[in-house]
Amino acid sequence: MKKNYIYAVTAVLIWSTTAAMVKKMLYDIPNLEALAVSSFFAFLFLLIVNLKNGTVKEMRRYSVKDYAVMSGLGFIGLFLYSALYYYGLAQLTSQEACILNYLWPIMLVIFSCIILKEKFTFTKGTAMLCSFAGIVILSLGNGSSSSENAVLGMISCIIAAACYGLFSVLNKKADYDQGICMMVVWLVAAVCPMILGLMTETWVPIRSTQWLGILWLGIGIDAVAYLLWALALKGAENTAKIANLAYLTPFLSLIVSAVVLGETIRLRALIALIFIVGGILMQNLWDNRKKKRKRQTN
Repeated sequence: MKKNYIYAVTAVLIWSTTAAMVKKMLYDIPNLEALAVSSFFAFLFLLIVNLKNGTVKEMRRYSVKDYAVMSGLGFIGLFLYSALYYYGLAQLTSQEACILNYLWPIMLVIFSCIILKEKFTFTKGTAMLCSFAGIVILSLGNGSSSSENAVLGMISCIIAAACYGLFSVLNKKADYDQGICMMVVWLVAAVCPMILGLMTETWVPIRSTQWLGILWLGIGIDAVAYLLWALALKGAENTAKIANLAYLTPFLSLIVSAVVLGETIRLRALIALIFIVGGILMQNLWDNRKKKRKRQTN
């Protein structure tokens, strides 16, 4: 169990650098170029892992239709999600974009009710209202933002969160081997922005120091952290306790952004984050309590 916590905490620490790292890279590198190159390194890393584990042999049992579904998951869950999130990061402060990004668990609940036919409860509704109140708080006084497209940036981050929530539900429903599926997903997340980026952006040479950021994003954040998180959840006796560690990410991200980018942690952003994460945790605690009561009854 101790090993699982180490995996989970390491993943959370790595993820907390995402907003600041991407924001810093986007100063000099076009959005889609950064996404395409980093996603390609994530794909290569997962290909090597699958080759080492012998998982690639399992690829034969999937049909063309299965790979089409995986590609669709990659298009929605990582290409659209990342492209929209990167745009939001370019228009907002990293703390604002990161906070809005953590609407995805609420989006997951919404799509679970629609697609997986899970029951919509009063607690889920309250948690949703709490999280959406966080959006309202974050948008108050947004005129002071240095970005001219702050509203578009916020909308972009919210849609990105919806894309990732939808991806999470569809991925759960598809139930593919995650090593193979994520490898295909990251390949799609590399190819799509490369095609679109070459048509709409002027790509620039990536300097030596910038390669460190690209490699950290592609291998560290996109591949290693997700792999460690999957291992932590797989070996956990209590999945909820491990999963709740993920909500440390946006709080740590505020600190990283303050140190790396020199951003001031605004009280408005902190209150919005508490509302958004608080709504999610409230729902999780209520669900865990119901499960415990059910076990005791049985």
